[in-house]
Amino acid sequence: MLIIYTGNGKGKTSAALGTVLRAAGYLKRSCIVQFIKDGTEYGEHHAISHNLKDLVDVFQAGIGFYKLPGDGHSEADHKKAASEAMKFARKKMGSKKYDILVLDEVLTAVMVGLVEEKELLDLLEGVPDGLHLILTGRGATKALIDRADLVTEMLEVKHPFQKNEPASEGIDY
Repeated sequence: MLIIYTGNGKGKTSAALGTVLRAAGYLKRSCIVQFIKDGTEYGEHHAISHNLKDLVDVFQAGIGFYKLPGDGHSEADHKKAASEAMKFARKKMGSKKYDILVLDEVLTAVMVGLVEEKELLDLLEGVPDGLHLILTGRGATKALIDRADLVTEMLEVKHPFQKNEPASEGIDY
């Protein structure tokens, strides 16, 4: 199954992590490859390292949020990291070690031009039987949506960021 969680609202990664948690309840193995996100540890990393390390592998392939103030990386640096993440994802996909592969923020990487849509579509052609693939991020393209089995769009209605409130530990990261 190909699942897409997209949209401008919060909850895309959280939905993917919820699916991974549900799968772990059945002793299914998952791999999460995080595009965009850098080496910062988020709540999911703590939970996995404490409780799910035998069932869930997480790899941060990004070098930081793209084009945010203070990023300090060139576009070429981000493109190189995204290219390496795609190669890494393809390797993990072919390992036959996992039941679920999450490509977190890969849709955002496509939207901003760090990954070519065709490269992601080509990757989808090689998904082995029995592997469920979850793609998250803003800006899912029509071609990807058409290819997916399940698509959920997160719609932002209200968010504390709109009032300049800081991110909340355990909720936002």
